[in-house]
Amino acid sequence: MSDAESKTTHFGAKTVREDEKAGLVHGVFSSVANKYDIMNDVMSMGIHRIWKDAMMDWLTPRDGMKSLDVAGGTGDIAFRILKRAPMAEVTVLDLTEDMLIEGQRRAEAQSLADRLTWVVGDAMALPFEDNTFDTYTISFGIRNVTRVQDALDEAYRVLKPGGRIMVLEFSQLPSKPLQKAYDLYSFNIIPRMGQAIANDRDSYQYLVESIRNFPDQDTFAGMIRKAGFSQVKYRNLSMGIAALHSGWKI
Repeated sequence: MSDAESKTTHFGAKTVREDEKAGLVHGVFSSVANKYDIMNDVMSMGIHRIWKDAMMDWLTPRDGMKSLDVAGGTGDIAFRILKRAPMAEVTVLDLTEDMLIEGQRRAEAQSLADRLTWVVGDAMALPFEDNTFDTYTISFGIRNVTRVQDALDEAYRVLKPGGRIMVLEFSQLPSKPLQKAYDLYSFNIIPRMGQAIANDRDSYQYLVESIRNFPDQDTFAGMIRKAGFSQVKYRNLSMGIAALHSGWKI
């Protein structure tokens, strides 16, 4: 038995072999690709748009910047970067081709085509040379990666010296009563809304479960440092329902 076959990881509340997870995640996002923006509205109660704008405020995109947006699927982050820095260049990478196709269909993609590159690829084995990008962003995608530390190591590798990583992800509320209330909403309401909106309860159930399995803010900050990044900081959004992590390759 190979290492990948013997090692296990989480797929929502289930334990699966590492070599199975990528295919399972691919299935989820192929299923929800054409409803992805609605899905994010459901998962965040519509606040994900404000969180993504907060990500841009902290990232401060600039013209001439070469950015890699991983798990960037429908282009939400890429379009925001180019809106603030029209002369930047963004490569959008996603494991799921259906997500990239959905992004390319959007009107923004047509007007920004000369600044956008769409690549099917794996966050744990990026198809780029060392020291290529000025920024690496990933928004609501890193919790779906089989080996998160490997993805962070790859982020460090492809960033130029002086480059910056920024991660937006659902996180943990510091208050146990608030966390309990949010869990009740997540586990009881979101899958039902997924069934009603996208006729897909199981994918939404997985996405809720994946949030609970993701490390808390301090633990994840430690993982970013372990990859080699310096000046690692995070900001809680909406009391910790989501968090923004930032680090620099120095």
